[in-house]
Amino acid sequence: MGPCGIEKPMQVIGGKHVVQRVVEAMRGAKGIDRVLVSVSPNTPKTEAYLKSIGVETIRTSGEDFMMDLHESFSVMSGDYVMTSPSDVPLMTSSVIDCTLDSFKPEMQSMIVLVKAGIVRQMGIVPSYTRVLDGEEWVLSGLSVMDRKGTLEGKYLNECCLKTDWKELAVNVNTQAELFLARKLF
Repeated sequence: MGPCGIEKPMQVIGGKHVVQRVVEAMRGAKGIDRVLVSVSPNTPKTEAYLKSIGVETIRTSGEDFMMDLHESFSVMSGDYVMTSPSDVPLMTSSVIDCTLDSFKPEMQSMIVLVKAGIVRQMGIVPSYTRVLDGEEWVLSGLSVMDRKGTLEGKYLNECCLKTDWKELAVNVNTQAELFLARKLF
C-alpha cells in the first residue's frame, strides 16, 4: 500500500473497514462456525478495532505467513480451516459457502483461483499468476486446509477450485486497487 498511514485491513471501502467486510461475509456463511482473525504486532489498530466489535483475534508473530498460519492453527480445534486474506472487500457469504460446498476432506487442501482475464477486466494487474490446463489463473487467497496435517508438517495435496468469481478478483494491495475497490462501492 505504500506509506498511507493506515493499516491495510483498516482501509475504509464503502463506509466499512475492509476487514469488517470479510468478517461479515464469514459470519454470514452457513458453513462457518467460528471466525478468528490473526493479527500481529504490525496491525495494532486492526486488533483493537476487531476486539471493540466483538471479533475474536489470535496474536501471531507477524514473522512470515507460514509461521503465522501455524500459530493460528495451533489454538484451533477443527479438522479443516478456511483461511482468507483480510483485504478482499467484495467477498460474500455465498462465495464462501460455494467454496465450502466444493471442498471434500480427501482433497486435504483447496485454494480458490480466479481467471486472470476476470481480474484484468476489473482493472487489476495480477502480481502473480499460475497456468493450469492452458489457462492463466490468479490465487485469491481463499482456501480450505487440513489443520492437523498442516501442524504436523505433512505435505498436503493442493486442489484448485477454478472460478470466474469477481467477488474474489479485487485484493487491495496497492493504492490503485484501493481506489478501484472504493469506486466499485
